[in-house]
Amino acid sequence: MELKLINRKDLKARAILLGDRLDLKSFKLADCLATTPLTLEVYGDRGVAVLFRYGIVVLFGVPAQDESGFIDTLKPLLTNPYTAPEIEELEIHCGMNSIGVQSGAVSLDDISLEKLQVIADALSKNLVLTQYEKKVASEFDKIEPLAQELATHGKVSADSRKLLSKIGRMLLIEHRMVGRAEIGDKPETLWDFPHLEGLYASLEDEFELKERQSALDRKLD
Repeated sequence: MELKLINRKDLKARAILLGDRLDLKSFKLADCLATTPLTLEVYGDRGVAVLFRYGIVVLFGVPAQDESGFIDTLKPLLTNPYTAPEIEELEIHCGMNSIGVQSGAVSLDDISLEKLQVIADALSKNLVLTQYEKKVASEFDKIEPLAQELATHGKVSADSRKLLSKIGRMLLIEHRMVGRAEIGDKPETLWDFPHLEGLYASLEDEFELKERQSALDRKLD
């Protein structure tokens, strides 16, 4: 599908983690550029937004003055909105001879809907991993005194409710990683556009998605 921003030479991708979950059922299919993932034009020809149900929106070429207005329209659809959203940005340069990631920026020969969707998928997973890395690190800090007490005395003084709460928080992180973000899965876009496998692989390497997920899995185990 042809995009109205197709002639742009330089573009900024901006991923924003808005909350725990984003209800995408409210959008009419007729208003969307694509549904997997849900992709919309923002304010006519000014930009594109890719939305993910795990609370992330990735904006392409959306001016700062339009960003806040668009995000306001999403707030009623959010579960547990964050007061200080996580943000990740990525520069995109078009009209290049090769497709890939160089020096922290994406090089494209041209802009297409499917390329933006692949970039959005990788960028959103990077943001989710960043959030979970912080949460797991925080939980480990809380668990360390319990582990030390167990090693020293052979038991812990904390009651079962507190221990179960800590276990529950870890399980919740694991559930969200596997069930919602599906970090280990390739984007569905690649089923229809397998020639973009190389672009996704470059992004996967740039953000170290596999390595970071494996590290988180080991900590959760």
